[in-house]
Amino acid sequence: MSPRGPPPIALFRPGPRNLITDVAGILVGNAHDARARTGTTVVLPDQRAVAAVDVRGGGPGTRETDALDPTALVDAIDAVVLSGGSAFGLAAADGAVAWLAARGRGYRLGPSVVPIVPAAILFDLQNGGDKGWGEEPPYRALAMAACAAAASDFPLGNQGAGFGAKAGSLKGGLGSASIQDPASGITLGAVLAANPVGSTVMPGQDALWAWALELDGELGGQPQPTGPVPPTVDLPLPAAEPGTNTTIGVIATDADLSRAEARRIAMAAQDGIARAIRPAHTPFDGDTLFVLATGAVPLPEPRPLSVARLGALAADVVARAIARAVYEAETLGDWPSYRSRHGGSLRQP
Repeated sequence: MSPRGPPPIALFRPGPRNLITDVAGILVGNAHDARARTGTTVVLPDQRAVAAVDVRGGGPGTRETDALDPTALVDAIDAVVLSGGSAFGLAAADGAVAWLAARGRGYRLGPSVVPIVPAAILFDLQNGGDKGWGEEPPYRALAMAACAAAASDFPLGNQGAGFGAKAGSLKGGLGSASIQDPASGITLGAVLAANPVGSTVMPGQDALWAWALELDGELGGQPQPTGPVPPTVDLPLPAAEPGTNTTIGVIATDADLSRAEARRIAMAAQDGIARAIRPAHTPFDGDTLFVLATGAVPLPEPRPLSVARLGALAADVVARAIARAVYEAETLGDWPSYRSRHGGSLRQP
């Protein structure tokens, strides 16, 4: 340390909305079916965006993820779909593809246009909703409605892909957060549907695992832990079947990233799931994170150092978005909300 003391710490702040849509050119649309207790979220860039994906856990459900490999032909995508419904929810991507194609948006092949829409799903089939949809699951229509509703502002909690989600023994939901890097001018945001088998709350306490990352009271003014955390693992009993949970999401940034750099940030961002959920990446989860890069802001040199910095920021934003998903969720059926069980320890405005 120099005699003058340590260098000043850069003050990171959320964007004006504290949503993924603080990244210019990114819109989010949500739609849900309250009777079925399920829903769909579409992340819609206004221009085709560089994209990458990282998949963890033992039970993923995805579509078009191979197309995001840096060696693949397609160099950009048109939207990302997150949905409830397990395998049925993958049909949501069909709705987004149809909506985009009708508007001439997609990968052009001569006179044809083919929208590239990766997707990931979570399991919400046993949350008490009416899933007796026969041969017409609602997800294609939900995705089209979500595309039509895409906007810069959107509510959190029991919304979109998080409508029927649970988080351990609590109600899960849809969460979002953003951060602005004062050093580079880069903005980064995330939207997550939190449906993990693990717990988002420290055992025996009221604090969320992500409590220390809270910015501007976004988690109600989290209480500090009251003591050390015992070396236990909080899993519901009886344990879920593999593939019956999952946390899925999208990170967006205005940085000018290559596909390989975006993939590295997606990998680093998975640490945010581990910061907000314990245990994470289990055989019961299919945790999947996408990265979208609009390319509006040059990535500072040296690029590897900037990628490392953005990866660290992405992990924190993912953790905050998961915590906000649980904090904003409302009780649904047998799944109590975080605030109904732990809200007495939150600071009142």
